[in-house]
Amino acid sequence: MGEKKKLDAASVLGGRILKVDHAGEQGAVNIYRAQIFMARWTAPSLVGELREFKSHEEKHRALFAAELQRRGVRRCRSYWLCGIGGWVLGCVTGLLGRHAISATTVAVERVVLGHLKEQLHTLAGQDEAAVRVISQIVDEEQLHHDRSASHVRTDHVWSKLLGPVVAASTESVIWLGMRL
Repeated sequence: MGEKKKLDAASVLGGRILKVDHAGEQGAVNIYRAQIFMARWTAPSLVGELREFKSHEEKHRALFAAELQRRGVRRCRSYWLCGIGGWVLGCVTGLLGRHAISATTVAVERVVLGHLKEQLHTLAGQDEAAVRVISQIVDEEQLHHDRSASHVRTDHVWSKLLGPVVAASTESVIWLGMRL
């Protein structure tokens, strides 16, 4: 009986993590969607890369959705909040141009990668299905971070201002999502 309870607790935690990750992917898709819209005028050289990143995030969102469906778990209550927040963040940073777009991606992905690595550690040996799904996206999230970091000048105003604000906002949304 104790072993079943332990497995159920791990499954509940895995489900909660997957729900928040799924909502986060909705936010990421909308960040890129809005940045693509704005970057056509402010940073046309980034549009192709942003489209590639958006396609990755759409695939990640679908992976999480499929696992939630397999588990019979509803999506996170923060799903639409993440989507709207992502759209607003993408519009603002897209309007601000190339450096703001790249600094935003670096800040978001830095936080996301930290959480994904922590999730993999926490769920290892407890919820292997969740570990498999999360593991599938880490490399692409790292690619988004690294390629965007190659566009960022650390002395640029957007790197200094947006990095901490976007990172704190991302942490806050994850914290909230885990509690909704």
